[in-house]
Amino acid sequence: MNYQHIIVPVDGSEISLAAARQAAHIAKAFGSKLTAISLVAVDPFSGVDFYYISPVVKDYFVEARANAEKTLAKVKALCAEEGIDAETQIIQGEISSDGILKAVEGLGSDLIVIGSHGRKGFQKLILGSFAQDVLNSTKIQVLVVKE
Repeated sequence: MNYQHIIVPVDGSEISLAAARQAAHIAKAFGSKLTAISLVAVDPFSGVDFYYISPVVKDYFVEARANAEKTLAKVKALCAEEGIDAETQIIQGEISSDGILKAVEGLGSDLIVIGSHGRKGFQKLILGSFAQDVLNSTKIQVLVVKE
């Protein structure tokens, strides 16, 4: 199997950076295009007066975008170490498997490389499993990186 376009969602965690490293190795081996994405929530307070009078809320969204840019710069650097020129995108919208799948569809990717924290039991119930949601919702290949 030859992968044309690999997508790797990253959130700044060590496991997502490990997934990015794995995606870079695969992209190098197959000569694939690689895009790293970071999801940032759309501002739920736009158009609401509270938003404009609350610098805390506004600062949160500014900081979230800055963190996404910082994470994507790290991914671009680690890919460059592998000789891969990765593209990066900040995807504004839902921070969910749906946000990832919309990006996959828009980019025409044929492989998702995603990190998994391996949560079990109560943690999984409360925090959910992003990787599991992606696996259950897509028909394209998914590689789950555990460490």
